[in-house]
Amino acid sequence: MTVTSAQPRRLPRLGLLGRVQLAREILATWIAVHRLPWRRELHAAVDALRAVPRPATGPADDEEAYLLGMRLGYAVTRTLPYVPGENRCLMRSLVLTRLLARRGVDSTLVIGVRPAPDFGSHAWVEYEGRAVLPPLGTAYERMLEL
Repeated sequence: MTVTSAQPRRLPRLGLLGRVQLAREILATWIAVHRLPWRRELHAAVDALRAVPRPATGPADDEEAYLLGMRLGYAVTRTLPYVPGENRCLMRSLVLTRLLARRGVDSTLVIGVRPAPDFGSHAWVEYEGRAVLPPLGTAYERMLEL
């Protein structure tokens, strides 16, 4: 009798055309985020980013939605460094929030801080309490969830 371990679930791989289309969507979303007055009113900007037409059918279940979030988070992280300008964690998180909303996936944008002695702040995106655009290696205290 052969014992096989269950393979982790994966989304189908994107071909070259799919990757190019996704990169194009990320860049268009980046432009849309830059046009919003998010530096003054972050709550309103996040609401505007989520106010997009939702597909008739979204991911089949929570695991598929999480995997989709991980894929998109990876794609955003890999694409935006090639774009000049502001592309740190908050910008990546705002772009990913919009991409997920377009696919019918509700997410939470989290902003946290690391207290003294080495103060720092970080933004990341979660789906059902699991990071899809993960926080950095150090612990951040959650300050704001949108």
